[in-house]
Amino acid sequence: MRLSTKGHYGLKAMFDLAMHYGSEPIPLKVVAERQNISEHYLEQLIAVLRKIGLVKSIRGAQGGYILAKPPSEIKVGDVVRALEGPIAPLDCVSEFEPTYCEKESYCISRDIWARVRDSIAEVLDSITLEDMCLEAQKAQYNRTEA
Repeated sequence: MRLSTKGHYGLKAMFDLAMHYGSEPIPLKVVAERQNISEHYLEQLIAVLRKIGLVKSIRGAQGGYILAKPPSEIKVGDVVRALEGPIAPLDCVSEFEPTYCEKESYCISRDIWARVRDSIAEVLDSITLEDMCLEAQKAQYNRTEA
């Protein structure tokens, strides 16, 4: 399973919003510049994240985007699934609505791929945006102390 730029850049944008959670709404242009993402591409990603309720848009001169929930309540897995779809190393072991496979009852590798799926999901669902922010703050502190 390979993560596309949708999941990668979407998570970077959500991290940026999380790092500034509680402040003024952030224009997409600012997020795009800070995260080195095309503003046009970011607009597409944010539209999906807004539609499923992970971000809110604020209109007006001081408008922009904010997280719809505190960073502690948004898991990395929420963002990845919103942009990439269900975790699925193979379609036959997809988290939601796996495709039918006539070899399912005797496929020797199916259980392995199901375990891979579960491991990936467990990691993605164990990390919140708040966790990412805390790690970034620790890394920044360690760089200034060195």
